[in-house]
Amino acid sequence: MAVGALVLVAACTGGRDRTTDGYVGADGSKNELVTVVPVGDRKPAPKLEGEGLDGKPLSIADFAGKTIVINLWGPWCPPCRAEAPALKEVSSEYADKDVQFIGMLTRTPDSSSAIAFNRKKGLTYPSFADDGGRLELEFVDSLPTTAIPTTWVIDAKGRVAARIMDPKLRASTLAGVIDDVQKSTS
Repeated sequence: MAVGALVLVAACTGGRDRTTDGYVGADGSKNELVTVVPVGDRKPAPKLEGEGLDGKPLSIADFAGKTIVINLWGPWCPPCRAEAPALKEVSSEYADKDVQFIGMLTRTPDSSSAIAFNRKKGLTYPSFADDGGRLELEFVDSLPTTAIPTTWVIDAKGRVAARIMDPKLRASTLAGVIDDVQKSTS
């Protein structure tokens, strides 16, 4: 049993992203788990469509023209639980700044635990129910993930602009990445 728990934690936290030179966030700290793509190198975001946790259709096309923050998560993942307050803080702070947060629930066949988690943590933005990982794989041509949680930032022109794979995500880091993406896109 202990080995199974260790494997789950290791799979959930991931490792360092060796493809980036590092990132100096809005708070001045260097974060090597953040990749920001230069404007000229950004690739179109995948056309993410599916079912939301509420059972209704969900598509990022509904938020065209906004900066979109997509967070890959699962209620069973300790770093996902730990980053929830930062996601709540930044999603609330940026709600009036043309930023839309969307969750991407993974590896969770019964979404009822995710719905309860969101309610308990006060996360009100929509989430895709992506148990099979189909949507997660759509990022393979731009900035693929190697860890859960992963957060992508899609710029207002619909291009993948950044990826964060930090198991200790801070609100200041996320806000700094969003600010940088919005400044570079305007």
